[in-house]
Amino acid sequence: MSTSLPVGLVRTMRPHQWLKNVLVFAAPAAAGELGDAGVLVDTLIAFVAFCLAASGTYLLNDALDVDADRRHPTKRNRPIAAGIVPLPLAVACGVLLLIAGLAVAAAANADLVVTVAAYVTLTATYTLWLKRQPVLDVVAVAAGFVLRAIAGATATGLPISEWFFIVASFGALLMVVGKREGEARALGADAGLVRATLGAYSPSFLLTLRTLAAGTVLVAYCMWAFDSAGAVDNNPDAALWFQLSIAPFAVAILRYVLIIDEGRGGEPDEVVLHDRPLLLAGVAWAIIYGYGIYVA
Repeated sequence: MSTSLPVGLVRTMRPHQWLKNVLVFAAPAAAGELGDAGVLVDTLIAFVAFCLAASGTYLLNDALDVDADRRHPTKRNRPIAAGIVPLPLAVACGVLLLIAGLAVAAAANADLVVTVAAYVTLTATYTLWLKRQPVLDVVAVAAGFVLRAIAGATATGLPISEWFFIVASFGALLMVVGKREGEARALGADAGLVRATLGAYSPSFLLTLRTLAAGTVLVAYCMWAFDSAGAVDNNPDAALWFQLSIAPFAVAILRYVLIIDEGRGGEPDEVVLHDRPLLLAGVAWAIIYGYGIYVA
């Protein structure tokens, strides 16, 4: 069954990837401020701005990668590569979405505009150059996740904990490394032909990156939890919940590392949504940490 042009455009915008933009809620939620109406509105503005900007970058990225996508076993079915969405239309829609994202960000404050602009600049640089540079490609993709997490703070004017920044940075790196490992396994000997940097990454190097990222994020989260507990010495109940949150967080990270080791980390959003043990650990963490912030 053929796909229509409107459906092809929507598919290229990747609305299912908007799940990543939920990261903008992380900083306000961690600060215990999401109950404030003004903070919530500004965070929602950041979410919408990143959804528009991200969809614009997906359109432009697919337009620039059309030849490589046609050689990929699954990406050749993308609407632009398959000829469903004309190249000029994809570029025009991509540019309009980027402008719309910046305009929406302006409804919050100038800091959010700068954050979204930094994200757009990063993704453009990635598409044009960084994606072909070993190491820099994984760092750039991870930085895109970190900018999403920062956006919640810049939109609301809330401070960011140093430990929050480290957890977000190395958690993002872990996901990106897992994605590269999954791609390398799925593509096999053709990996370097489809994505240039995959040919530069040996299994041992990716394992080293995975170990570094997982270890750092676990240690940083422990420090963040104890730092949060120390900040509420006058409320021992809340402090205890922050400390207890380490257990489900560690389980979630270890489960994700196992998934990567099994070669199933190629689609992080699918993993997060469909792996039941990981979901249960994530829900347990959210309940425990959330109780410490909003109830205890």
